[in-house]
Amino acid sequence: MENTIWILIMLPCSMLFTGIGIYAWNRKKPIWFWSGSTVSKNEISDIKAYNRANGIMWLCFSLPFWVSTFLGFFYNKAGAIVLIANCIIGIPALPIAYGRIYKKYKR
Repeated sequence: MENTIWILIMLPCSMLFTGIGIYAWNRKKPIWFWSGSTVSKNEISDIKAYNRANGIMWLCFSLPFWVSTFLGFFYNKAGAIVLIANCIIGIPALPIAYGRIYKKYKR
């Protein structure tokens, strides 16, 4: 039963972050990072490369979620450790990575 609960929780989370990465990669206008903020076309020198870099950032963030999803199905504690490690390291790393991407493609 706990494996089913694990999958029902982790699968949508993993899919969400992967979906954000795919959306960012394919977006024609510059993608934003913070909720409520926008990035204008005039701010970014190469919109396609900027969005691709953001997509890669989100896909990299989602990868440990996928590992945790499937690992946790078989070994609950190992899946939880991967999930916690990703949250402790990944969440603070996202704004740092985005800041570097923004600086690189800012006009």
